[in-house]
Amino acid sequence: MTRVLSIAIVTTALIAMQGLARADDAPAKIEAAQSDAFKQRLFGSAAGQKAYACFTRRYDAEHLARHPHQKVASMKLLVKFEADEQPHAIPYSFKLGLKYRHRKEALETAGTCALMLDEATGKEIQIGCSVDCDGGGLGIAFAKDRDAMVLKLERVRVWPSGKEPEENSEDLSAGIDDKSFRLDRADLSDCAGLVEDKDERLALNRK
Repeated sequence: MTRVLSIAIVTTALIAMQGLARADDAPAKIEAAQSDAFKQRLFGSAAGQKAYACFTRRYDAEHLARHPHQKVASMKLLVKFEADEQPHAIPYSFKLGLKYRHRKEALETAGTCALMLDEATGKEIQIGCSVDCDGGGLGIAFAKDRDAMVLKLERVRVWPSGKEPEENSEDLSAGIDDKSFRLDRADLSDCAGLVEDKDERLALNRK
């Protein structure tokens, strides 16, 4: 996945998502102090040139019984920041792993992200993420709980874990019960399995 992606591309992928962007609006400018504060809140004191945050959720039988149309049974979200001096490079990216309630195989998706302001308030920073080649996107915002995030989507392309995106990919569409997911902060080791690079995976397991 290329990390050099214009904010316009990310915004276009998120136009249909609630509260993230409008088709006729350019992304509002985020001040450096706002960006730094968001980064600190997301990654904590360890935030630097490279930082990670992990959020997970496994839905129990009771929850799934109350939401019979929900396809997703579990999610793991890894958000990564990596400073890059290249002009127009976007330092945020994501990797999402998930399982459906009626399927055993693990699925994943990944892409590049940009910070943007909540259109409703013009104050709260959110993360807008896009999957390459018209793969849809998702939005990530802090929940009311400090150590939780809310992931929202309309459509995002997913594929079997460890496979190339071009092979057997499919769309996860919002539907009735798959529009919004509250994910709780977890140890970085819980998301280490999402990382392909061996050294990076070992580093997350040690954190």
